[in-house]
Amino acid sequence: MRILESPLHGEHVALGASMVDFAGWQMPLRYGGDVAEHAAVRTAAGLFDLSHMGELMVRGADAAAALDYALVGHMSRMALGRAKYTMLCAPDGGVLDDLVVYRRDFDHFMVVANAANRVMVAQELTERFALAGLDAWVEDETHAIALIAVQGPRSEGIVTRMCELGADDIEPLKYYAAANVVLTGGIHAYVARTGYTGEDGFELFVSAEDAVAVWRLAQQVGEPDALDPCGLASRDSLRLEAGMPLYGNELSRDTTPFEAGLGRVVAFKAPANAPVRGDFVGRAALEAARDAGVAKTLVALVGDGRRAARTGYAVTDEDDNQVGIVTSGLPSPTLGHPIAMAYVPPALAEPGTPVTVDVRGRREHMRVVALPFYQRDA
Repeated sequence: MRILESPLHGEHVALGASMVDFAGWQMPLRYGGDVAEHAAVRTAAGLFDLSHMGELMVRGADAAAALDYALVGHMSRMALGRAKYTMLCAPDGGVLDDLVVYRRDFDHFMVVANAANRVMVAQELTERFALAGLDAWVEDETHAIALIAVQGPRSEGIVTRMCELGADDIEPLKYYAAANVVLTGGIHAYVARTGYTGEDGFELFVSAEDAVAVWRLAQQVGEPDALDPCGLASRDSLRLEAGMPLYGNELSRDTTPFEAGLGRVVAFKAPANAPVRGDFVGRAALEAARDAGVAKTLVALVGDGRRAARTGYAVTDEDDNQVGIVTSGLPSPTLGHPIAMAYVPPALAEPGTPVTVDVRGRREHMRVVALPFYQRDA
């Protein structure tokens, strides 16, 4: 399989980034140190290349109704310029991918999919639209779009300085809102107040041809605010501290939204004074899963020692029998102790419950806590 390169590949190489194959793309893992990049986002701002994410445009007179049928969220209730976190589920309720959907017009939505699932998501949407007989279609524009993120407490000031209209463009944007703006130099961008770090931040969707100019503009105006380029390693530690699931770890074809503690994203009912929501793929299975309860549930774990639980490590009972599995884990750079997420039986899900994790043959004691591990000041 041919390895894809971001439009910013040359910038990463020039900055000395350690590159890694990720979901079929060459992407920067880190530029310097993982902890330093993590800290930059928590204290100032970080600059990310997310161009490996999939951008799928859904257009057509029935675009809203088609997404209502294909996804577990009620997309037709979204206002223009808003975004929503949702999921594509299989008919049996398993999660095929988690997505962010942006409503760009009445008949135009942008679905952002995980890189490894992009082709599958496009195919599933196309098949589901056809099955429902709705006037909607999918256009994969991933290679025409670059996605650049500025995340951290100083991100608003940085992105404001990137825009020709400055604060008039950025200040009105609330969390999970987006707008078309013009950046310095006449570059058009679709800017969303979204992110995957637990901090305030923005994601800029720009033409692939403009990617280098936008990246360099961010570096230029962000220098006084200590804006640092950041790689995939720090993005992962940031999202874990914020308690955000990762597809392939916390989410998979073998888990339902309810097991992942994300049942809230499944819209069975329409809002008050709204038309009743119709059928959607997986509805019957998800209703049954909701009513039956879960056999496993996702929990947050913290440890007092120094050895961190990692993905795939066993959660054990007092007799060393495996009762669960760690989905993500590392030493938290912000909190200073090991953190992890794991699937365990519901009986072990109460905060304060002690558990044991097998860390390379040694039992490490951890306890269940509420998510998120880290939450920024309001």
